[in-house]
Amino acid sequence: MMLQGKKIGVIGGGKMGGVIVAGIVNRKLAPAAAVTVADTLPERLQELKGAHQVGVTESSIKAAQAADVIILAVKPQDVGSLLQELNPVLDEKKLVLSIAAGITTGFIEGHLRAGARVVRIMPNTPALVGEGAAALTRGKNASEDDLALALAIFDALGSTVVVKEELLDAVTGLSGSGPAYGFLIIEALADGGVLMGLSREVALKLAAQTMLGAAKLCLAGDKHPAELKDMVASPGGTTIAGLQALEEGRLRATLMAAVEAATLRSRELGGKK
Repeated sequence: MMLQGKKIGVIGGGKMGGVIVAGIVNRKLAPAAAVTVADTLPERLQELKGAHQVGVTESSIKAAQAADVIILAVKPQDVGSLLQELNPVLDEKKLVLSIAAGITTGFIEGHLRAGARVVRIMPNTPALVGEGAAALTRGKNASEDDLALALAIFDALGSTVVVKEELLDAVTGLSGSGPAYGFLIIEALADGGVLMGLSREVALKLAAQTMLGAAKLCLAGDKHPAELKDMVASPGGTTIAGLQALEEGRLRATLMAAVEAATLRSRELGGKK
């Protein structure tokens, strides 16, 4: 209902831009006729138009000019030049949502007119299957209603949290990069199954479903992951033997280090120390 009567312009029709469009249209947050996607690749635009019946254009200015809500779904290195291009048509009446990693609300506001309303979002790729995790923060001029509208869009793609902007690099290191850590763990578990005689197909299916089930248990109940782990690990059993091997391999410390490394890299990319 929050998007009712509003026109939405999505600048960038890549993977995440396409996912956002699908979420808006499929969850009926707004009619397809109210959504326009801008991209430089005509074939991608035709693909999105065919899949979702949205409007398409190769002109970012046209998409933004006609929109009440503009979603920036371009690469971080392209944001500055895009904002300069859009500046003439973006005023304080339009809400700007950005998913560009490392690009601060202050940077975006600094390239737009005084009073620009900006909400920054850090989504992740599981949004492709409606299981995304996104963190949001609002700029100095964005209202609570602006934030609520952004939450409505990204709640349609999974789960959302609101954080202070200085924590978005940590979000990038955890949930932004986190799917890759999860894929690596699933692949390694499947390799272990193959080592022990399972077929690749069976091992991969079991590994992926097991991680999915474990995640749902964490989200569905009120038990800490350590409690859930203890429920599986009976005295002298198979699980505790496996956990010992993981501790000897420093899995816990390695994953913590991965989040730290990705967070620091996000700060570097954003020009921060």
